[in-house]
Amino acid sequence: MAHDGRDSWQLPPAAHRLLVAAPALSDPEFFRTVVFLIEHDETGSVGVIINRPSHTPVGQILPDWQEVMSEPSVVFQGGPVQRDGALGLGRLAGSTDAGNGLRAVSGGLALVDLDAEPSEVAVSAASLRVFAGHSGWSVGQLDDEIADGGWFVVAGGLDDVFSQQPGGLWRTVLRRQSAPLSLLSTYPVDAGLN
Repeated sequence: MAHDGRDSWQLPPAAHRLLVAAPALSDPEFFRTVVFLIEHDETGSVGVIINRPSHTPVGQILPDWQEVMSEPSVVFQGGPVQRDGALGLGRLAGSTDAGNGLRAVSGGLALVDLDAEPSEVAVSAASLRVFAGHSGWSVGQLDDEIADGGWFVVAGGLDDVFSQQPGGLWRTVLRRQSAPLSLLSTYPVDAGLN
């Protein structure tokens, strides 16, 4: 079996997996982030940071959407790409036939048309969240960052995307992994103070 340079516990990047920032990743855009990969294919990778809720209520930006958003019903900082744009994600309720302003992506995830009628979208969505911007990588860029030790790729799901306690996801996701990753969940923010 050929070895691709990944540690045996490291999954390859794919849609619906999580990128967990390694403690050494010091880029302020991604420090201690958890990114949900929406797409990873031959054209590159797209995801959203799921553990950076802002203090801005959704209703301040999209007034009609406040009442149908999942808690916490704030705008999330999805990443450094197109920060002035809003990206809506929803978890389909029951069926894979989205309709009503939802476009199914995969595995129960849907892109939300934020120009649609919120109450109609809410009928087909079990959960809804809005992100300002997203995270993106060109072909090979994410693989290089993973090989350099910047990211851990782990299994994830829609429960992570729509967590009601998103601020603690970095530690929570690491803690549920097997060793050695689980041990990093207690890694101090500033190792020099340890």
